[in-house]
Amino acid sequence: MHKRVRTSVAAAGLVAAAALVLSGCGSDGGDDAGKEKASTAPTNAGGDAGAGGDSGNIEGAWAGVTEGKAVSLAVTGTKAVLLADGHACTGEVSDMGTQMLSLKCADGNTDRTMGSIESNDGKTLVVSWDKGAKDTLTKSAAGKLPTGLPTGFPTP
Repeated sequence: MHKRVRTSVAAAGLVAAAALVLSGCGSDGGDDAGKEKASTAPTNAGGDAGAGGDSGNIEGAWAGVTEGKAVSLAVTGTKAVLLADGHACTGEVSDMGTQMLSLKCADGNTDRTMGSIESNDGKTLVVSWDKGAKDTLTKSAAGKLPTGLPTGFPTP
């Protein structure tokens, strides 16, 4: 029962963290006049990111279960938020010959700080992490919670 509650809290936390990070809450409040704007469109440098679908674009909300634990990823432009195994991590998507996730976890955990997009067919995203984990995530529909989250939560 506690595991299900923690998972639902993690899913709710992803929504809150994604909203904060992806809305630009980290703004320095300074004047951006004269600063060059970087493109926020994810790129795919000719690598095969999977068959069909929108293979170069990982933008959106993704969720899955790895080794019995919920994993959630939200990407907007080049910004990414990941909740996995009780850790909240934020960072960027970049092109290093292949699409990569470069994250920093708030608690210092390094299990999922550098990830390579192994495949993406627009519906399923596979991320291989440098510490050995491999997450298979499913994209959620816009405005909908991802499928595959635990159900049957206790009621008061």
